[in-house]
Amino acid sequence: MTNPSFAADLQLYGPQAAQAEPPKLSKSRRYCRQLARRHYENFTVTHWLLPGELRQHMANIYAYCRWADDLADEAGSPEHSRTLLGWWEQQLRLCYKGQVRHPVFVALNDTVRRFEIPIEPLLNLLIAFRQDQEITRYETFGQLLDYCRYSANPVGRIVLYLGRCHDSHRLKLSNSISTGLQLANFCQDVARDWDRGRIYLPNVDRTRFHYDEAMFQRRECNDALRQLLSAYVTEADGWLRRGVPLVALMPASLQLAVALFIEGGLAILEAIRQQQFDVWSRRPTLNRRQKLRLFASGWWRLRRGTFLERYAKDKLRSLDEIAE
Repeated sequence: MTNPSFAADLQLYGPQAAQAEPPKLSKSRRYCRQLARRHYENFTVTHWLLPGELRQHMANIYAYCRWADDLADEAGSPEHSRTLLGWWEQQLRLCYKGQVRHPVFVALNDTVRRFEIPIEPLLNLLIAFRQDQEITRYETFGQLLDYCRYSANPVGRIVLYLGRCHDSHRLKLSNSISTGLQLANFCQDVARDWDRGRIYLPNVDRTRFHYDEAMFQRRECNDALRQLLSAYVTEADGWLRRGVPLVALMPASLQLAVALFIEGGLAILEAIRQQQFDVWSRRPTLNRRQKLRLFASGWWRLRRGTFLERYAKDKLRSLDEIAE
């Protein structure tokens, strides 16, 4: 394992750990908060965007996802990862029966009971983590969207349950935002994913824009890559903007958080454009000043009631339209 802190946690709380009494809820909550702060670069910002009663519950959800992610990527081999993810699913199912020992599930059990979160979105996330062990290349954009259905959309669905506002209309808008964020992440993390042996940009479009795998091996930034990423950046942009109406449909206490998820995704896409789609030499990110500017502008537009107006006249195009 390349992550020593996770290796220590796995030894302490993993399937081979000595069986003991489950930790108290207060200790489990503290563990989830510490885990989130240790791993998630935006946790502090996100933490303060949420209403106080939701901050701990979001940390519990994040801790569940963090453990699953590390079981998938830090186990040393796909076979071992699949075994550990199977154990994690077993722990999740036991959690829904009220049988918990792992600190993440002690805390998570409180969250899923309080907000009546069904098991399906949490199980769907595990489908995506397993898929990463088995599939390292995608042929079509449709296959990539199917992956987003499991890797990203469940998180948005869980947020709707935390806001006690889950319904089919909001779910459709949430899925659009979640998919847009995932597509933005694929563009942002081309280099990181390649280093893990994965290419998420589908072969059909890589072929269409003439960016082959040999160019990945050379980490080559050329016109073909720029055209390919330009198309996917525009696609991600469209998914994010189509989800904008969700902001007005969320409880007031969650509107700013949802607005900034969208604004943050759009800002990452703009950062990719600003560096001429060269995602090999430097990973596009936002600095502290840019994040604060997003927060201030998002808060002000929501206060003035002009957030939705910003996107009302946008002309959104699909990936197929871009390529024509």
